[in-house]
Amino acid sequence: MTTSSSRPLAMLRRITRAVGARAVTFTLVAILFALAAGVIGSVIPFELRVELGQNSVDSLLQIIATAMLTATTFSITAMVTAYSSATTIATPRSTKLLIADPTSQNALSTFVGAFVFALVGIIALSTGYYTEQGRTILFFGTLVIIAMIVVTLLRWIDHLARFGRMADVIDRVEDAATRTLVAFAKHPTYGARELRGVPADATAVTALEGEYVLNVDVAALDALAEKHRCEIYVTAIPGTIADRRHPLVHVRGSVTDDVDRGVRGAFILGRHRDYEQDPRLGVIALAEIGSRALSPSTNDPGTAIEVIAALQRVFTAALRSREPSGDVEYPHVWIARPSIHELVTDAFRPLARDGAGFVEVHIRLQKCLQALRDTAPDEAAAFRRATEDAVDRAAAVLSRSDRRAARAALS
Repeated sequence: MTTSSSRPLAMLRRITRAVGARAVTFTLVAILFALAAGVIGSVIPFELRVELGQNSVDSLLQIIATAMLTATTFSITAMVTAYSSATTIATPRSTKLLIADPTSQNALSTFVGAFVFALVGIIALSTGYYTEQGRTILFFGTLVIIAMIVVTLLRWIDHLARFGRMADVIDRVEDAATRTLVAFAKHPTYGARELRGVPADATAVTALEGEYVLNVDVAALDALAEKHRCEIYVTAIPGTIADRRHPLVHVRGSVTDDVDRGVRGAFILGRHRDYEQDPRLGVIALAEIGSRALSPSTNDPGTAIEVIAALQRVFTAALRSREPSGDVEYPHVWIARPSIHELVTDAFRPLARDGAGFVEVHIRLQKCLQALRDTAPDEAAAFRRATEDAVDRAAAVLSRSDRRAARAALS
């Protein structure tokens, strides 16, 4: 199975990751739940009644409505604070991962849904919507909602203890980088042929605006090429800018209006890069976190060392997941891919540059690169170049005693 996905599925995943989508879903369910009590109470063939105190259901709903409005406001404040903290102490590229956090989305959506449930229940009670049995069913439904609120609140409190902290951000970026890079290692060309050069007689198809490529539907491109008897050479892979100078694809064959529309329809473009198919963004984000930690204003080499360890785990997982295969699922499409050298440079050059003056960072970086060379001897050249670059940078700024200490630690 390749990592390429259809455009509709990719769009659906982006919608479901949005905070608003889950909140809207919970709100609609809450409205239906509140109104269904009246319908069920009037149609069930048996009598269901519980002796309730005067206005007991209404009082419970009033309490829920007041409490959930406060809890929703608090949750939004906590989430925005975590986003701002991640942007300040780590990297703005990590904010998207925090926004997609399912625990925070579930907490906010539960609180909003409970507030709407209480509001609809109060309005329905005041209009005489419920029968006596309907009020009893609403009471039991309210108890279920209270139980959900308590469980969600306890999980949310525990989650807030680490949400948006440096370790949490590093873990999230590492997980995203690992998922994408492992998928890339297994299927570096998404099931298409590897592009080694564009034919001279191929016609370029460009994007209408200069935006990042977020997703490529290789299956759709292959079906388009087979239908119109042409060959498609994809040069704009996820993570790259597509504009008039950098075409989406080159087509060898007749480029009709249908082909032009079909090619553009197979790409999802956006103003900001996305982790889903971009194999470089995760390691770039980790490197940015390490570089910021090494800035003079922060001076936190410990975080940089944690980032190096995270990068080692990411590359180790990807290198061990490689599945060399000559099988081509989409024979009419050729696609470019980033080299291991580009990925290693993205990950380690910023740390070698900004950590050159920290002997402890330099030592950890060298040990990491040595371990990765041993993990994948066939890719040792890329890690060796990164090692040489780091050594040259450190030699220019480290004192003689630090250089001796580094050599002793690495021997």
